Amino acid sequence: MRHNRAEQMSEDDERQQSPPSDLQFTSNKARNCNATGSGSDHPEFQSPYPDQVLENVLENVLHFLTSRRDRNAASLVCKSWYRVEALTRSELFIGNCYTVAPGRATDRFTRVRALHLKGKPRFADFNLMPPDWGAHFNPWVLATAKAYPWLEKVYLKRMSVTDDDLATMTESFSGFKELVLVCCDGFGTSGLAIFVSKCRQLRVLDLIESEVADDETDWISCFPEGESHLESLIFDCVECPINFEALERLVARSPSLKKLRLNRYVSIGQLYRLMIKSPQLTHLGTGSFSPLEVAGQGDQEPDYVTAFAACRSLVCLSGFREIIPDYLPATYPVCANLTSLNFSYANITAEQLKPIISNCYKLQVFWVLDSICDEGLQAVAATCKELRELRVFPIDAREDSDSPVSEVGLQAISEGCRKLQSILYFCQRMTNAAVIAMSKNCPDLVVFRLCIMGLHRRDPVTGEPMDDGFGAIVMNCKKLTRLAVSGLLTDKAFDYIGKYGKLVRTLSVAFAGDSDMGLKYVLEGCPQLQKLEIRDSPFGDAALRSGLHHYYNMRFLWMSSCRLTRQGCQGIARVMPRLVVEVIRSADEEEMEMDDLVGTLYMYRSLEGPRIDAPKFVNILR
Repeated sequence: MRHNRAEQMSEDDERQQSPPSDLQFTSNKARNCNATGSGSDHPEFQSPYPDQVLENVLENVLHFLTSRRDRNAASLVCKSWYRVEALTRSELFIGNCYTVAPGRATDRFTRVRALHLKGKPRFADFNLMPPDWGAHFNPWVLATAKAYPWLEKVYLKRMSVTDDDLATMTESFSGFKELVLVCCDGFGTSGLAIFVSKCRQLRVLDLIESEVADDETDWISCFPEGESHLESLIFDCVECPINFEALERLVARSPSLKKLRLNRYVSIGQLYRLMIKSPQLTHLGTGSFSPLEVAGQGDQEPDYVTAFAACRSLVCLSGFREIIPDYLPATYPVCANLTSLNFSYANITAEQLKPIISNCYKLQVFWVLDSICDEGLQAVAATCKELRELRVFPIDAREDSDSPVSEVGLQAISEGCRKLQSILYFCQRMTNAAVIAMSKNCPDLVVFRLCIMGLHRRDPVTGEPMDDGFGAIVMNCKKLTRLAVSGLLTDKAFDYIGKYGKLVRTLSVAFAGDSDMGLKYVLEGCPQLQKLEIRDSPFGDAALRSGLHHYYNMRFLWMSSCRLTRQGCQGIARVMPRLVVEVIRSADEEEMEMDDLVGTLYMYRSLEGPRIDAPKFVNILR
């Protein structure tokens, strides 16, 4: 996802630590000279079989094929293509860790250098799934330790990773280089200490929105002495103090470091010291952006402006977790070069944003809190003509709160940022007219996620449902692949989605719809649908049955607090044996022993059948 280094051969690997060259052996055998029984002094070449010639050619071609979808399509051509594609795949992506057993994956793909693995569904981020549901990394790390001792990169998302798993990685992968943990849990600072102390070739350690337990272990000081190979170090989610002196020494001996994101325990004074030692940074997470330490009388404050000005390569800026806005002018020297700016932790006003954003002409990605109000979004629209992605998060996500952004801000963005491709927008009020305007002004939208936080909110101007707004999005944005809907929606909105959302792959629905027909429109009309998330909507068993033709093509379906019955879910499980149908009960439901109503349904396809590690609150229907 981040680099292509996983496809390169490591010069430091020993012969036994390299993947097997099956195709090379096949090719050499085809070229061996075999003596005939004729008594001739000159051996004759045995002509290679046509299939062997094809495989040799395919090997050279498929090495240049990097897209997962293209590779999947190539593997379906015939048996020969299936075999060669598997042997040339160096990056293995598993979108659901329960769809295939680790052993089956390692048996098929024998030359993998990078593993991308995802676990829990996205609704786990909103506390809609019990914490001990599963998605354990342990069986995968044990299988890959045996099959891929040359493994260099692991990317995990929403997985449960233990300290022992991290230790196993260090013991098994001698040339390991990159670890990225996104929204993961189960490990602590003691596990990190073991991991970093033994991975001497480590280039990337990215801990992103993960829960890291504080074991009171100084993990930063455990990096090996000497020059470091680090290129990226992200630990802004680690909620415990770090040894700053050890971090400062690590940064100083990491000449290749390009990305550094600090946690909130790093003060702006300490940030200054790090920036002076690493002017080569391209991505910087500032930490607290406030002076956590108490300055003594007469102490001269560092020249923060000079430190930022020296970072001439800086293109991505984030952090600001305990921000004091008075320090924001220090960032002015880098604004003109920024392509990404993340203020999603910074409670700043429109007036504080304007001097910064007015110089961000190259900005392509902008995350911000709604504290900047519609006025701040208007300033963004006036300057950021190259903007591709915008996310506006709420300071107060309560349904009855007063959101300072509205249709006014959305309209301004659509008029000023016409190259926009992705938007996530939290608000309390929205009009169909503003959404329709965005569909016309930003036809290249690929992702449109509008979260109207109040339940069943109508268009405040016309009093109508939000059907026409979302209908315009799917009609006019021909490239749309991800959609999240909210507000008061009738089945008419879902009819629009089914008719025009032919490329939609991910759909999120909350508190919407009239009847089973709404979901039926979607399941029968969206052939590319892969991920469907629904909560608190009036869809029942009849709606569920309407997707029987499509469930094997989907990655998962999640439905919580809908109108499903156990009998209806049981019927799906019986007619689709390769579909895992999980009924997940909350603690309250376990105590109440609810008979036929289903609180949460999670369905996904699997080559292996029901998993063996399901906790007691998960009932897998057969």
